[in-house]
Amino acid sequence: MSTYTPIASYTLTSSQSSVVFSNIPQTYTDLVVVIRGIESTNDYNLLQFNGDNGSNYSHTELYGDGSAAYSGRGTNRTTAYIGRGQTSPNNKVLNIMNYSNTTTFKSMLHRNNSDSVGAFINLWRSTAAITSITFSRAAGTYSSGTTFNLYGIDASLSAQAKATGGDSIYRDSSYWYHVFNRSGTFIPT
Repeated sequence: MSTYTPIASYTLTSSQSSVVFSNIPQTYTDLVVVIRGIESTNDYNLLQFNGDNGSNYSHTELYGDGSAAYSGRGTNRTTAYIGRGQTSPNNKVLNIMNYSNTTTFKSMLHRNNSDSVGAFINLWRSTAAITSITFSRAAGTYSSGTTFNLYGIDASLSAQAKATGGDSIYRDSSYWYHVFNRSGTFIPT
């Protein structure tokens, strides 16, 4: 029920080796990043939170190219891995959970698709709130025209009714129900 609220967007006008989202507001519970474009090589895309280049990142990866499947793990890394670069148009979607929470480590699920399909799970072993995200390439660049879109999700909004009125309000996983036992007014918010 939560919706994506646009925070920032970049469209590259020339090839670049890195992109930074900074001053990320702390008003959401989760972040989503959507990257659409082409990389110049098939090497890894990398990510760092808050400029942290300590050995605080771990990942597990699963991917396949139509003829074989692969898996791997890495611990005590200086960056998060967010998929192999694709020299054909591709999409990457990153879900960063509890980014503004200061009591837990941060986890991120990343999916990508193009001439291969993959899923990466990353852990950043820090309780700091995420205020910046740096995307970079192990080798090569992001091509001109590549877009980076950052969205915020406020999970608490999905727990609130979108209208007032009625004697009782109930919800299931998909809908809100306003029950009127007598006449009344239904008011969308």
